[in-house]
Amino acid sequence: MADSQTATVVPDFTAPMTGGQSFQLAGRPAKYTVLYFYPKDNTPGCTTESMAFRDHYQQFQQAGIDIYGISRDSLRSHEGFKAKLGLPFELIADSDEAVCLQFGVMKMKQMYGKTVRGVERSTFIIDAEGKLVKEWRGVKAATHVDEVLEFVARLK
Repeated sequence: MADSQTATVVPDFTAPMTGGQSFQLAGRPAKYTVLYFYPKDNTPGCTTESMAFRDHYQQFQQAGIDIYGISRDSLRSHEGFKAKLGLPFELIADSDEAVCLQFGVMKMKQMYGKTVRGVERSTFIIDAEGKLVKEWRGVKAATHVDEVLEFVARLK
């Protein structure tokens, strides 16, 4: 994806998500949509990040912002993760990596001394017209939601 300063229009996509629904980027009713990409359900960093978005969900809603988590996990895995954490937002299943590739979040990473291909923890804010407003890449799970909230506060 291009630099967020160029007001890039994000190509529309459709993907399955929890709750028996299908996510489509185009025509989202919210003023802004937050898409946060994370490596894997039920892992420590991803649990921390998802719980932080959960804990601040009302602040995002009051600002007219919808939140969606995305990983390569299956819908079944997502349903369990969502229920376990009590997430008030839906999770998008990208098992074929199409959305991850569209957003350029697949990277080679070091894990336990081995090089593996995986999702780089990243977040994107997209406005109602489908324009990329802000992106964060390679974020830290513990503090990232605070950064997103700071940015959101300036959107008003």
